[in-house]
Amino acid sequence: MSVTTVPIPPIKKGSMTKLWVGLVLVLLFAGTLAYAGTQSAVETGASNEQFLANNADEDGVITTDSGLQYKVLKPGEGPSPTATDTALVKYEGSLRDGTIFDANEQAPMPVGGVVPGFSEALQLMQKGGEYRIWIPSELGYGEQSPGPELPANSVLIFDVTLIDFISAEQMQELQQQMQQMQQQGQMPGQ
Repeated sequence: MSVTTVPIPPIKKGSMTKLWVGLVLVLLFAGTLAYAGTQSAVETGASNEQFLANNADEDGVITTDSGLQYKVLKPGEGPSPTATDTALVKYEGSLRDGTIFDANEQAPMPVGGVVPGFSEALQLMQKGGEYRIWIPSELGYGEQSPGPELPANSVLIFDVTLIDFISAEQMQELQQQMQQMQQQGQMPGQ
């Protein structure tokens, strides 16, 4: 009985290098996909603590002692408002999954009369400043849900622009002027 041998042709020069380069590219691509999948899981499926811990490692993100996280998108100028001031802000609020739950182009807000995380962030800003803030649920609404669009224990994400602010004294003067105008029957614009 004879055994027939099949000759194996020699490998062409450079083929092994191409094979290794291809293998490295496939592994890099797979690693990139795995990283992107992990990031998405951290953003949507991970716990609030895991999400905020991952976010804290992002470029430019600052975490305060309270746990509030912020990133200066555009610095402002001048002094910062205090808790007794009233701020005029532009904002857009969203959840971790990107769902926008509130937005306003010009909203007057008592700095000390909003959720603690938002109040803290406003007191860090200056006029004209634009910040992105991440408010942990305990500095937001916590276990209380203010409405169906905001689930309990949500991390709140805001893009905020501080347009202007006035002191409590200036606000009181404006209110008195408005009351005097109403009593005299003079409404603005009449």
